[in-house]
Amino acid sequence: MAYASRFLSRSKQLQGSLGVLQQQHNAIIPVRAFAKEAARPTFKGDEMLKGVFTEIKNKFQAAVDILRKEKITLAPEDPAAVKQYANVMKTIRQKADMFSESQRIKYDIENETKEIPDARAYLLKLKDIRTRRGLTDELGAEAMMFEALEKVEKDIKKPLLRSDKKGMDLLVAEFEKGNKKLGIRKEDLPKYEENLELSIAKAQLDELKSDALEAMESQKKKEEFKDEEMPDVKSLDIRNFM
Repeated sequence: MAYASRFLSRSKQLQGSLGVLQQQHNAIIPVRAFAKEAARPTFKGDEMLKGVFTEIKNKFQAAVDILRKEKITLAPEDPAAVKQYANVMKTIRQKADMFSESQRIKYDIENETKEIPDARAYLLKLKDIRTRRGLTDELGAEAMMFEALEKVEKDIKKPLLRSDKKGMDLLVAEFEKGNKKLGIRKEDLPKYEENLELSIAKAQLDELKSDALEAMESQKKKEEFKDEEMPDVKSLDIRNFM
């Protein structure tokens, strides 16, 4: 383990990989940003900015404190390690009062669709958000929704507006039929959200593991490490590098 610490503590690549963790709380702020400046008049805007920076700093510190305590195993192939990592990230979000991925998607949908008048543009925006967030539609729900819209617009013989309550009720009814065929139930939504968070956790662990392996390979090429055995990446403890 001593070798692992020496091997990786000097690697900028591993330090960079910690950015994956830091991105969870969007708070990469240099300490110098909070240093006191020379005395000058205080304006209302200054106080507002000070409050924003203080909040960001507190959230960042809360996340770092958790990462210093919780063990993260770089084993994306191990469901237990993935679940532990997901739980750590969940704790960070709760302490820092941040959105989960599901909450972020919901926020994006509400914020980006509120001015859209017609159902087709709404569904296209949902597709855009899904693609942008890197989500896959394994069940084919997206295609089902567009098919349902085609059916409703054919029945009402005009484009469907979201303000058309009767038409939207027909669309929702078609959605429910499609969901039933696909085996999607409202009561299962928490399970889908959990699976989404686990898939994101696995992807992030994959990236962390890849960065750590790349860092070790790079260091091993150096003369001082050429005769030393590379440690198992699972034995690394990120807390030693925080």
